[in-house]
Amino acid sequence: MAKTKMTPSIDPAACYVLDYAQLMGIPTAFTRAQDTKPCPIGSGQSGICCKNCYMGPCRLTKDGQVGVCGATIETIAARNLARAIAAGTSAHSDHGRDLAFTLLAVALGEAQGYEIRDEAKLLAVAAKHGIATKGRQNTEIALDIANKAIGEFGQQRGELSYISTAPAKRQKIWRDLGVVPRGIDREVVDILHRTHMGDDQDASHILMAAVRTALADGWGGSMWATDISDILFGTPSPRVGQVNLGVLKDDEVNIVVHGHEPTLSEMIVAAVQDPELIAYAKAKGAKGINLSGICCTSNEIMMRQGIPSAGNFLHQELAILTGAVEAMVVDVQCIMQSLTAVASNFHTEIITTSPKVRMPGATHIEFDEHHALDIAKGIVARAIDNYANRGEVRIPDVTENVVPGFSHEYLNYMLGGYYRQSFRPLNEAIATGRIRGVAADVGCNNPGLTQDSVHMDVITELLKNDVLVVSTGCGAIAAGKYGYLRGEAGLDKVGPGLREVCEAIGIPPVLHLGSCVDNTRILTVLTQMATEGGLGDDISDIPAVGLAPEWMSEKALAIATYAVASGAYVIMGVRSPVDFSDTVSDIIAKEWEEKFGGKLEFVVDAPEIVKRTIEHIDKKRAALKLPAYDASRHGASGDVPLQDYFELPLEKQMAELYG
Repeated sequence: MAKTKMTPSIDPAACYVLDYAQLMGIPTAFTRAQDTKPCPIGSGQSGICCKNCYMGPCRLTKDGQVGVCGATIETIAARNLARAIAAGTSAHSDHGRDLAFTLLAVALGEAQGYEIRDEAKLLAVAAKHGIATKGRQNTEIALDIANKAIGEFGQQRGELSYISTAPAKRQKIWRDLGVVPRGIDREVVDILHRTHMGDDQDASHILMAAVRTALADGWGGSMWATDISDILFGTPSPRVGQVNLGVLKDDEVNIVVHGHEPTLSEMIVAAVQDPELIAYAKAKGAKGINLSGICCTSNEIMMRQGIPSAGNFLHQELAILTGAVEAMVVDVQCIMQSLTAVASNFHTEIITTSPKVRMPGATHIEFDEHHALDIAKGIVARAIDNYANRGEVRIPDVTENVVPGFSHEYLNYMLGGYYRQSFRPLNEAIATGRIRGVAADVGCNNPGLTQDSVHMDVITELLKNDVLVVSTGCGAIAAGKYGYLRGEAGLDKVGPGLREVCEAIGIPPVLHLGSCVDNTRILTVLTQMATEGGLGDDISDIPAVGLAPEWMSEKALAIATYAVASGAYVIMGVRSPVDFSDTVSDIIAKEWEEKFGGKLEFVVDAPEIVKRTIEHIDKKRAALKLPAYDASRHGASGDVPLQDYFELPLEKQMAELYG
C-alpha cells in the first residue's frame, strides 16, 4: 500500500520554504522521511536486531526466537536501549566536559574573550560542592570548580557530588538500589562493556545499569554544563526575543549558529557587535550583520543575549533554502549531513568548528577557547565576504515574539522577590488547585511526524486544563513559534486558575527553561518544590509529568531515564524502541515505577498523551490529599475579577487565595 502523504509542518514559515524546495527538486529531511521506509527490525515495530558481534546480525521477529549466541528478545532489547542511553549520556556529558575545560582556561587567564559573568552563581556552585570561597579570588574558586568537574568525569569510586543536592528520600532510594553514579565516564564504559557479546544477559540488571548511566548525565555531566554555562555567560532571566525564519534579514549579512555548545556562539555574539566588522559589512554593501540560531545553540544565546532564533531542529535546512544565509556555523549534535548538499544549491558556506565533527563539503575552522574571539571574528569576516555571492532571497514574513530565560534562580526570585525567594507560592497554587499540576514538554522534532503538531496539540490541551507547562530544547522553540512564550498570548486558551496565576505574576503560560542540557533545571525546580513542603517530600510525590512528544535522539532516551530514576512519570511519543519486547516494556514501566516511583511509557497519540498526563496529575493530587481539581472555583466562573482583587479587604484576599 502506498504511503500516505503527510503534512510536513504546522509552521507556515516552514511550509513556505518547503514549497520552494519541492519546486526546485531539493530534497530535505521532510521528503526523505516520506521516501524512506524505516527498518522494521531493530526499531521495535516488528522485531529486534542485534549487531553487537559479527556472528550475526541476528534478527528476531517472533517470540521464543534467539540469536546465534542464544540471546533472547528481552536481552537484545535491553542491550540496545542501554547502549542508546549510554550514547545520549556521553553526548550531553561531553558538552559539560568541554565547558569545564573552558572554565579552567578562564581561571588560568588563558581563555581569550571569556570572563566570569555571574559571581553569585560561581559562589553558589562552589557551595554545592564544598569548595571554600571566603577570602578567595573568583579565579581561585573557578579553578577549584573546574578541577572538581573534570575530576568527576574520570572518577572511579565514590559518588558524584550533585547527588547530595537531590531530595534526601531520593538519595536513599538510589543508594539502596545501587544506582548512584561513581564517575561519568565510568558509567558509560560500564554499559558498553556489559552489553558486549557474552556479558550481562539479564534484562532488568542491564537496565538498572542504564539507569545509573543516565543519572551520571542528569545529576552529573549535564548539571555541570548548565551551572558552568551560567558562571561563564550569565544565569538566564526573562528577556524579549523573536523566533522563526522571518528573523533573517534580506539586507544584512546573515550568520546562523547551530548545535549545542555556547562557547563558540557566545564569542560570535561578541564578534558581530565589533564596530570594525560592522563597518566592513557595510563596505561590502550590507546594512549590518544579523546573527540568529538554530536548535539548542539558539536557546543558549536567546535566553542570555536575546539573539533571535531561526527555528528548531527541522529548520536547519530551511534556513539555507531561504537563500539568505551567508554562513551556518555548527559545532556538535543534531547537525544533519544533508546541510552541505542543500547549501550546494546556494551560496551558503557550512563551517564546522568542533574537533569532534567534520562534514564532507564543509569548511573546517577548528575552535580553540584560547583564541576564541580571534577565531569568531575570522568566521564573521568570512561570512561578510560571502555576502556578494548571494542570489535570490525568499524569507518568509513569519516571526513571533518570545520571552525566554526562566532559570530556576529567576523562578525563585519571581515567586518571592529578592528577600523572600521561595517556591512556596507555586506549591500553594498547586495545593489550592489554581494550578492542577506541572508538565515538562521537552525534546526534538521528528520528520516522521508533522513538525510541531504533537508538541502543540499536547501543550494546548494541558493549558486548557490548568496544567502549567515548562519547556526546553526544540519543544520550547515550538511553543515560541505559536505564541505561548509571550506573557499576554494565548491566555484566552488557558484554564481559569492557571490564567490567574499567569496574570498575577506576569508570566507566559509556557515557561522557557533553556536548551536540552537544561533539563537539569527542571530537576532542580522539582527538588526545590519537594523540599519546600506541601507537595510531599520527594520528586515522585509531585503532580508532574515529563513529555517528549516528537523525540528522535539517543539523548532524549538518556534524559527520560534520569527523569524516571528521579521519580518522574515520562511519556515519549513517536514509537517505542522496545515495543517488540513485552518484558522490557514492563521493566521500564511497571518495575521502574515500583523501584523509583517513576515510569517510562511510549504513547503515539496526542489525545492519549494528554489523558495519561492528567490522570497521573490527578492521582498524585489525590495521594497528597489535595482538593480535587475543579475549574469552576476560579476565574470568571467563580473568583473575583483580577482587576478588582486588590481592592478587597485583606481578609477577603486571604479567603480568595486559600479558599
